[in-house]
Amino acid sequence: MAIRKQHINPENDLGFGPQPVIKNQPLINKDGSVNVKRKGLSRFNTADTYHTLIKMSWGRFWVVVLSGYLIANLFFASIYVLIGMDSLDGASGHNHMSHLMDAFFFSAQTISTVGYGHISPRGVVANSVAAFESMIGLLAFALATGLLYGRFSKPSAKIVYSENMVVAPYGENGRGLMFRLANIRKNVLIDLDIQVIFSYNEFVDGKPIRRFFPLDLERKYVSLLTLNWTIVHPLDANSPLIDMIYEDLETYQASFSVLLKAFDDTFSQTVHSRTSYIAQDMVWNAKFIPMFTRAEDGRIELDMSKISEFEKVQ
Repeated sequence: MAIRKQHINPENDLGFGPQPVIKNQPLINKDGSVNVKRKGLSRFNTADTYHTLIKMSWGRFWVVVLSGYLIANLFFASIYVLIGMDSLDGASGHNHMSHLMDAFFFSAQTISTVGYGHISPRGVVANSVAAFESMIGLLAFALATGLLYGRFSKPSAKIVYSENMVVAPYGENGRGLMFRLANIRKNVLIDLDIQVIFSYNEFVDGKPIRRFFPLDLERKYVSLLTLNWTIVHPLDANSPLIDMIYEDLETYQASFSVLLKAFDDTFSQTVHSRTSYIAQDMVWNAKFIPMFTRAEDGRIELDMSKISEFEKVQ
């Protein structure tokens, strides 16, 4: 085996313990999420509702909000129709569909507390339903506003990573394992600290056990991220990967977990970013193409589209 065994530190297991990797499933996904599937929870479990609404994509979030708005209005419109259209003064529908449309738009006005006055409730039952709906509307819109603000104000690091790791020339006649990253946003990240944890399956007494090793980096700390940052692990005598070959990394389902911590100067809070690489993401005998050039006025221009571009070398 070309992966050099070193002293095992149980504190380096990333919280996954000795569980082996099966079928090249990464411990950490490319987007930084943990690759663990939970089961056994109640179908009506609400412990993760807020986290789900905050972390889901904007497209899914708006689908949830609009779907909830339509369902609530259809629900109350159905109640008004069941009560009887004579309980809504000003409703001018002449068939079932037009009655439902009148009740739906009256519900939309009531739930948002707009109340144009064209249609108004009559009787104790209709007024009671309208009063209850307006209360539900106030609470629902307050909740939606809070979620919207939380999604905008949530501190996060928008870091883009190269799609591949490369094994490139490094130093004098040496090699290095490299990937690079950059900040998509224009905000300033300071005091950046990065860790790269190498892990692979090792067979002990015939059973696979996951081993974890923090890799020594050329530089694991920078004060300010202004351009891209190329992370380098020197493949020297101290590296467990000095004699590595692709077949070994693939056989033992090796992976590299990247953990980045930085201080966001805009939010004045610490932010985190994660990603991972597996053996299939490695490119041998290649080096990254520079991302930055000089403009005519002398300023540095950083081309984010080149974050993953590389060229082969001898």
